[in-house]
Amino acid sequence: MKTLKFRKELSELILKNEKTTTWRIFDDKNIEEGDTMQFLVWETKEVFAKARITKVIEKKFKDLEEEDLEGHEKFASKEEMYATYSTYYDKTVDENTVVKIIKFELI
Repeated sequence: MKTLKFRKELSELILKNEKTTTWRIFDDKNIEEGDTMQFLVWETKEVFAKARITKVIEKKFKDLEEEDLEGHEKFASKEEMYATYSTYYDKTVDENTVVKIIKFELI
């Protein structure tokens, strides 16, 4: 079964159903609509939820629309967003980086 890892604070938002969207870059998991996945806590690799992928879209960060932001944690600025993802992936992320928008529901 495919897995996705989330930082502890994000796993808590998912369990409260406050986070229903994740963004991934440099994705090598071939995540598709309809996939059933296990969600793991990044720090401990512990399974905390099971989810079904309901929608997958790819676009550049600069092309994100309001709908893409729904169910995702908010950033104070675009600079903070790019810095956060640059840290997560240890690669430079900017407005031209392609992001995979993954919407899900817990099962």
